[in-house]
Amino acid sequence: MEAVVEHQVTDAVLMIRPARFGSNPETAASNTFQKVLSGVGNVQQLAQLEFDLLVAMLRKVGVTVEVFEDTPEPWTPDAVFPNNWVSFHADGCVYLYPMQAQSRRWERRPDIIDALHKQRGYRVGKVEDLSGAELEGRYLEGTGSLVLDRARHVAYACLSPRTDAKLLKEWGRKLDYEVIAFHAMDGDGKPIYHTNIMMCIGSRFAVICPDGIPNAEERHRIVQRLENTGHEIIPITGKQMEAFAGNLLELATGRGGSVLAMSARAERSLTPAQKSAISNYTRIVSSPVNTIEACSGGGVRCMLAEIFLPRANEGGQA
Repeated sequence: MEAVVEHQVTDAVLMIRPARFGSNPETAASNTFQKVLSGVGNVQQLAQLEFDLLVAMLRKVGVTVEVFEDTPEPWTPDAVFPNNWVSFHADGCVYLYPMQAQSRRWERRPDIIDALHKQRGYRVGKVEDLSGAELEGRYLEGTGSLVLDRARHVAYACLSPRTDAKLLKEWGRKLDYEVIAFHAMDGDGKPIYHTNIMMCIGSRFAVICPDGIPNAEERHRIVQRLENTGHEIIPITGKQMEAFAGNLLELATGRGGSVLAMSARAERSLTPAQKSAISNYTRIVSSPVNTIEACSGGGVRCMLAEIFLPRANEGGQA
């Protein structure tokens, strides 16, 4: 079969509206961005409000947002982050991923994949379930663990308790991706739990926190590979990373342009020079997700699972 051309950006995303959002004690040990909030009111209601505002903002700029409701049972406080359990690809393949926290494993929902195919007009071919690695204590949490240069088949991944080196290599062989694994640390010297917290790859630019990569050889290799693949590197500081300024996603608008989705907090942390560099390639759009960021340690990019599946009205084989 002829290889399917992959693009770096899509105009469609999957989002899951939370039903029982909250700080998850099962994920706190490996996620230093996660906080326990007090005196802020009903975090579930606040999270739903932030979710709805983000959906409205994305739809306003022309992004197709496929919203599904989380289920009250079983308890899935992190269901708002579907990009960790599923990835959708241009050849029609869907991949399901192994999750470290027990409560997060319930987020994998075949009914959503079925509905995308039967009700929402997407063509689904093979569904590849990698979650059996959980039995071996090995994890790879989707496009949280993997930051993908889809157009060039390069995957960047910082190793952590949630990103297993052996499983990463297996994934690369299965999908025919070059894998660049590295070590990343926060300001306290603790492993950064997900790669998409510290870097974002757009169509012609990359936002990355070089200070988060202590090994000079690894840092040089990543910078060189990004530059060799035609990306302008826009560096951010460790403090900006803590404000989720690396947790970004470029999306096509369906109107011939693109936007860079981020949180309001992330946008506020950027300097005029950084914003100017981004504006050479795309337009920033932001929405406040303060409660979601603080309670769960994940931001706007984590809330978006890109849908690259072919549409039912498109020609060719899925």
